[in-house]
Amino acid sequence: MDWPRFIKRSISMLVDAIILFASWVLAYYLRYDSFELVRDESFILSFMAVVLATLVVFSLFGLYRAVVRYIGLRSMIAIAAGAIVSGVLLNFAIDANAFLYSLSGNLNYVFFAFVGIAGSRLLLRELVTVIGRAAQHKVLIYGAGASGRQLLLALASSAEFRAVAFADDDPSFHGVMIRDVKVYSPDCIKAVIQKYGISRILLALPSASRGTRAKLIERLEPLGLPVLTIPGMADLVDGKMKIDELQDVKIEDLLGRDPVAPVPSLLTANITGKVVMVTGAGGSIGSELCRQIILQSPQKLVLFEASEFALYEIDKELTAMLSSRQLDVQLLPVLGTVVDQQRLQQIMQSYHVQTVYHAAAYKHVPLVEFNVIEGLRNNLFGTWHTAEAAIASKVETFVLISTDKAVRPTNVMGTTKRLAELTLQALATRQQSTRFCMVRFGNVLGSSGSVVPLFRKQINKGGPITLTHEDITRYFMTIPEASQLVIQAGAMGEGGDVFVLDMGEPVKIYDLAKKMVHLTGLEIKNKQNPMGDIEIKITGLRPGEKLYEELLIGEDEKPTRHPRIKAANEICLSWPDMQALLSELSEACLNYDLEKIRALMLSAPTGFNPTDGICDLWWQANKSI
Repeated sequence: MDWPRFIKRSISMLVDAIILFASWVLAYYLRYDSFELVRDESFILSFMAVVLATLVVFSLFGLYRAVVRYIGLRSMIAIAAGAIVSGVLLNFAIDANAFLYSLSGNLNYVFFAFVGIAGSRLLLRELVTVIGRAAQHKVLIYGAGASGRQLLLALASSAEFRAVAFADDDPSFHGVMIRDVKVYSPDCIKAVIQKYGISRILLALPSASRGTRAKLIERLEPLGLPVLTIPGMADLVDGKMKIDELQDVKIEDLLGRDPVAPVPSLLTANITGKVVMVTGAGGSIGSELCRQIILQSPQKLVLFEASEFALYEIDKELTAMLSSRQLDVQLLPVLGTVVDQQRLQQIMQSYHVQTVYHAAAYKHVPLVEFNVIEGLRNNLFGTWHTAEAAIASKVETFVLISTDKAVRPTNVMGTTKRLAELTLQALATRQQSTRFCMVRFGNVLGSSGSVVPLFRKQINKGGPITLTHEDITRYFMTIPEASQLVIQAGAMGEGGDVFVLDMGEPVKIYDLAKKMVHLTGLEIKNKQNPMGDIEIKITGLRPGEKLYEELLIGEDEKPTRHPRIKAANEICLSWPDMQALLSELSEACLNYDLEKIRALMLSAPTGFNPTDGICDLWWQANKSI
């Protein structure tokens, strides 16, 4: 009950007083077969004084500070000590008033007082536990190792979950009882769920590889129960999270890809002791690049960002990170746009920037389709201006964050990124002072616009999940892994290189959506299951959207020093040809000539194969006038 604490204590003291009086009445009756003394007014007054003194003793021993739900040996000792003191006080009261007295009667009183007060609390504890258990979710803990046992102990005080069974792959655990909870073979999980009415599965495997976890989740998904997991070992060791802070299964676990340990020399080559600049520092990729970079101890890190709020957030986060890890890195938060070459050049020259990671870009395919000129200005001309500023400032290394959508693009966004690649390849042939390289990869989990947080939000709202096509597939990688690989690829560039990250196997988005639904304990609603919970609604491909993404334009790729980074050998333009194309595109943008822009993009060696006409909103509005 949610009564105030002092009311609960008052009720406990009143009940104890009644139990003490009843204990003496019973003890006296058993000894003398009479209630004569109990009717004596002077005895009653004396006994009341003993009761009050006993309650004070109980209070001093901390009995009334103990929570009934967690009462244990310490409280039992306090009750025994209090009962003995009460017996001694009663003895003094009897002697002082010359009442009829018997040592055996007094001992009976002490015994009855202990049994009554201790028993009332134990009974109440059991009642509270039973009521609480009825409202708890019965759970199965997968993993009977050290982490599983710690989780079991933590759940003992949980008001939400109660562990009723373990499952573990290790046959030596099968049949073992851990604090009255039996360990079963994974083959028995379905029967155990039915036997105990289990409503949740908790994974206690913080050290398991991502591949192992993916196979396990694949096995658990058909059971149709929510699957939660304890934090990873790194978070537990760092003290960031506790073992009972349960989380939804991470999408990385669904994809089942284990990261490869980085090559230390590649991580540090362009960063340690140097002045590094990240454009788009507040974005999904840019911010993670910054987190990875400061761990390699640069001299300075320039955070270049157009969004004031995004710059404020990443600067605040990195400042806290530097403080907690006691790293000596100077942060320089700079507001600016990548289309302003003069501003870029001023910053690079003022701080003597040596390495640039160019992550600033518009990445959302439909939005760039609707805003063609701004997409070109930011993605293409922004890259060109940043590169020219780097050359003028004698920057040593320039790394462009590219995308798989630049390969045989069907949309404006992918085409602008391929044109940006071509620009840097051409600039690499024009000069030798700045090394240019490009790193191309697919979707990253958790980035702005990613389907994963969108699907999770839609599931939490009860659906429907919106999907553009049932057969759409995408490559996925975690942001930290992608950022580490970008840094390492940049260290291998010699000039004009295009690096492609190994993204693993492509993922069918429809299957990903189904897994996310099943792992929250819900069912897909469709024609075969009209009573399901979450519907997957197909909305149709958006402007410029592809069913399948690719990472290579040609078939020629070479291995590098890192097993997940390949070097691509692809077509490029000479600087005079590229400069002429840039000039024509610039003029078309100034004139808002969308038809000329479309023609130039089609004629450029980008492989542009649009699936739609010109979708620019301004052009559509003015075309109808």
